[in-house]
Amino acid sequence: MTADTGALRELTVGTGAGLDTADMVLNIGPQHPSTHGVLRLKLVLDGERVIACEPIVGYMHRGAEKLFEVRDYRQIIVLANRHDWLSAFSNELGVVLAVERMMGMEVPERAVWLRTALAELNRVLNHLMFLGSYPLEIGAITPMFYAFRERETLQAVMEEVSGGRMHYMFNRVGGLKEEVPAGWTGRVRAAIGEVRRRLPDLDNLIRRNDIFLARTVGVGVLSAADAAAYGASGPVARASGLDLDLRRDEPYLAYGSLEVPVVTRSAGDCHSRFEVLLDQVYVSLDLAERCLDQVDRISGPVNVRLPKVVKAPEGHTYAWTENPLGINGYYLVSRGDKTPWRMKLRTASYANVQALATLLPGSLVPDLIAILGSMFFVVGDIDK
Repeated sequence: MTADTGALRELTVGTGAGLDTADMVLNIGPQHPSTHGVLRLKLVLDGERVIACEPIVGYMHRGAEKLFEVRDYRQIIVLANRHDWLSAFSNELGVVLAVERMMGMEVPERAVWLRTALAELNRVLNHLMFLGSYPLEIGAITPMFYAFRERETLQAVMEEVSGGRMHYMFNRVGGLKEEVPAGWTGRVRAAIGEVRRRLPDLDNLIRRNDIFLARTVGVGVLSAADAAAYGASGPVARASGLDLDLRRDEPYLAYGSLEVPVVTRSAGDCHSRFEVLLDQVYVSLDLAERCLDQVDRISGPVNVRLPKVVKAPEGHTYAWTENPLGINGYYLVSRGDKTPWRMKLRTASYANVQALATLLPGSLVPDLIAILGSMFFVVGDIDK
C-alpha cells in the first residue's frame, strides 16, 4: 500500500534470475545478540549485499555528561569509571588529569609511575576481552578460554591493589587512593611473566588460522582517509595506517620518559585490526614492567592532601588520553564551584561506530558481524 494514495501496489522481491528485485530495509539490533540491546544498525539491502548503513545509538540513555554537573570532583570519578567498563582505570584517569590540570596540581612522582603501570595493565585487560570475544563472534570459542585465563591472572593483581575487578575507583584528584600492598610489584611482575609466556597459545591458535583468515582478510576495509575523516583513533585507526598514539606524540603521565612502540598496519581490514590489538598486548606488558622498575626505585607519597571540599578555579581546560580503544578527550569548564559547570566527553567508541556508515556498504550480510566486532567499541562509551 502506498503512503500517499492508499492504493495497493504489487511488489516482487527476490534474488533469482528473471525476478524483479527491490531494496529491503533490515534492522540489526537492538535485540540482535551481537548488539545485545544497545545498538541498532539500519541497513538497506539488495539481496545479501549492504547498500547503506545508518548506526543508531542512544539506547542506553546514560546521561553521564549531565550527571557530572551535579556531582562534586570526588564523585564524578564514579560516573567516568563506567562509560567504558572495559577501560575503567583509564576513564578515571582522564577525568582526574583534567581536574588536576585545572587546579595546577603537581602529582607525586611515585603516583605518576604507578598510574602509568596500572593504565597499561588495564589496556591489556581491555584488549584480551576483544581478542577472546571477537573470534567468538565469528564462531571460534576456544580463544575466549585462553583470553580469560590471561585476564584472570592480571585481574588478581588489579583486584589486590584496588579492591575492584571492573570499576577500580583507584584514582583520586592528586594521585591514587592509597599505597600499593607490600610486595605487590613483585606479584605483578610474576603475573606479567606468566601472561607473556602463555600468550602464544592464543596467538598461534588464531592469528594464522585458515578459517579466521578467510573471514577477516580483505573484509571491512577502512582506508586511512576515511579513518581520519571520521575521527577514528586507537587500534582501529592504526590498523588503517594512521601512525598516531598520544603516549608518544603528546606524552602525559610518565610516557615522556618511556619509548613507546606504536603498532600499525596498512591494510585496514578486520584482520589488521585484530593483529594491532594482539601486538599491542606485548607492547603494553613491556611498558608496565618498565614502570614497575621505576616504582621500586622511588619512595614517597602517592597522593596530595586535599581540603575537605575540592573546588576547581574558574576557567576551562581540555585533557586527552590514549585510552585502550582510542583517544578520549575531557573538556572541563568550571565556575569555581565544587561541581563542574560542564564536562564534555570525546570518546573513542563514538567515532569508531560512525565509520560503519562507510565500512558496511558493499559488504555481504554474512560479513556484517565480522566487521562490526572488529571495530572494537563499548556502547557505554557511545551513549555518554
